[in-house]
Amino acid sequence: MSILTHHFNTKYNTAPFSKIKNEDFLPAFQKGIELAKAEIDAIVRNPLKPTFENTIEALAFSGDVLDRISSIFFNLNSAETNDEIQKIAQEVSPLLSEFGNDVRLNPDLFARVKTVYDQREKLNLNPEQTTLLDKKHKSFSRNGANLPEDKKNQLREIDKELSKLSLQFGENVLAETQAYQLHITNESDLAGLPEGTIEAARSLAKSQEKEGWIFTLDYPSYVPFVTYADNRELRKKMAIAFGAKGFQNNEFDNQEIVLKIAKLRFDRAQVLGYATHAHFVLEERMAESPEKVKTFSNDLLEKAKPAALKEFAQLTAFAKELHGIEQLEKWDGAYYSEKLKQQLFNLDDEILKPYFQLEKVLDGAFAVAQKLFGITFEEIFDVDKYHEEVKTYAVKDEEDQLVAVFYADFFPRKGKRNGAWMTSFKSQYIKKGINERPHISIVCNFTKPTETKPSLLTFNEVTTLFHEFGHALHGMLANTTYPSLSGTSVYWDFVELPSQILENWCYEPEALALFAYHYETGEMIPMELVHKIKESASFQEGIATMRQLSFGLLDMGWHAQDPSNIKDIKAFETEQFAATQLYPEVKENAMSTSFSHIFQGGYSSGYYSYKWAEVLDADAFEYFQECGIFNKEVATKFKENVLSKGGTEHPMILYKRFRGQEPKPEALLRRAGLL
Repeated sequence: MSILTHHFNTKYNTAPFSKIKNEDFLPAFQKGIELAKAEIDAIVRNPLKPTFENTIEALAFSGDVLDRISSIFFNLNSAETNDEIQKIAQEVSPLLSEFGNDVRLNPDLFARVKTVYDQREKLNLNPEQTTLLDKKHKSFSRNGANLPEDKKNQLREIDKELSKLSLQFGENVLAETQAYQLHITNESDLAGLPEGTIEAARSLAKSQEKEGWIFTLDYPSYVPFVTYADNRELRKKMAIAFGAKGFQNNEFDNQEIVLKIAKLRFDRAQVLGYATHAHFVLEERMAESPEKVKTFSNDLLEKAKPAALKEFAQLTAFAKELHGIEQLEKWDGAYYSEKLKQQLFNLDDEILKPYFQLEKVLDGAFAVAQKLFGITFEEIFDVDKYHEEVKTYAVKDEEDQLVAVFYADFFPRKGKRNGAWMTSFKSQYIKKGINERPHISIVCNFTKPTETKPSLLTFNEVTTLFHEFGHALHGMLANTTYPSLSGTSVYWDFVELPSQILENWCYEPEALALFAYHYETGEMIPMELVHKIKESASFQEGIATMRQLSFGLLDMGWHAQDPSNIKDIKAFETEQFAATQLYPEVKENAMSTSFSHIFQGGYSSGYYSYKWAEVLDADAFEYFQECGIFNKEVATKFKENVLSKGGTEHPMILYKRFRGQEPKPEALLRRAGLL
């Protein structure tokens, strides 16, 4: 019997990582699917007439062993993967997709759900129960339960294929990221680079027993390189390598995969009776339809584009004046923007970094959470973890009751995908009167400590940490009955509100005073630097908004039409980016082939939601500003109506309950300096 299919006899029932072997996973998944099938069969075969309790609620709590195995396994596949785990993922993904379809396409199960659904008016359900019933009914009707048998089989085939392709997509991106290295042996090629970046590149070369310095496409190596390296040719080399991931006609090429995924998603929507994949997805979002998303995006574009063009002209003139550059290229953008920012605000990441030691920033996030929501974080050492670098914390409330277990994993390593994300190893729910508390994790890729320096963060990394920590609070403070409505299980265009609102505290002197101290001298960050951070916050906001919108419009391009006629990815992207393009085209690069958010993560037809949530977060933070950024009353309202409620009610109802009104886009435009 696999260790994974039993209750974990560990502190707080945490995952016993060190005891789990790779070979345990496949049998555990098979067993988990078997157990879940038996639970489904018991619901279907129940001789009593269908009720909310014996059908909907029973369904909500079924498959808990399988859910737990899945969350442990797929989290490891993102944060600590290897060939063996990837191989297992290829094996189990079709099994899981098959099982999901077995449930969703089970006519007898759907008949019971439908019976309860048809009586819903008479059942006297509370809001959470009403939402659960609605979602359960939709999970069948939106996934083909009403279809004839042949269409159901078609759906099964599509889903199987899609789960394989998106895994393959992610593996190719990871392989391409790891395959490229820029090996520098000439010291003069390092001009402009910060000392910490050089040191990290040296230690990487050393670890590979090579002379000189090695730079990679991992963010902590790539971003400083294209931002600071004076050598334009080498910046070009790096930028092209970064943009060419999955687009090199080699064994890791993603072009075919992208076309297949887009086409299969379209076919799936058609089988279900929707015009396109985007129509299918957006039915369950605050935005409701592709038309609404396009109107929202184009309205913002209209406001941002004049500012973006003005900022780009300013950047072009600056590069020409400084280095005689006639035409700004993509590999120049970050470099000259950084120089211009330094000139305008005299603000350099390297001046700021000493004030943002990772450990202190993390303590700062904890202090903000304590002031707002009354929770404390204590590092614990008796909980198992999947890698020695991971830190573990017990999160307690004011009565010293456990709120959550929190895992933090901060540094890049082989087997960990790029970027930053929040996830959970165990959901929160209430069963048999016991409030099961969640196990939440955040994963980032920050610069590692070196022999001489601790891990020092750029300001951008500080906001990233707060962003992921905001998601983590959404998971940790969850307080709902059913696991499928808990924590971050909300409409996708609402999920970024808790994360994005928390970033606002990074700009406030009152919050910075909690953690921004020089790692050597211990002095607090000077106020003039804080003012500059605030001033520079809207620097090139027009360009940044345009960039975000271009990604959202590309996503809609793929998913809000029939993609069958798209043959050439590059030509298609050029067309999609026409309204937002600033830099000349780079023929060796494509965006879609490594656009993991939409082809591997869950953001297909949903990338716009970052901007959508920005409107919500700017409006919500104005409320805090009006009353004081640590105002307990506003914080409690936020916690009780947003953070703890998960997906139990429609997000707009929850938002209005917290804010007292609908969000206004003006707040975002004011903050971005576009009004």
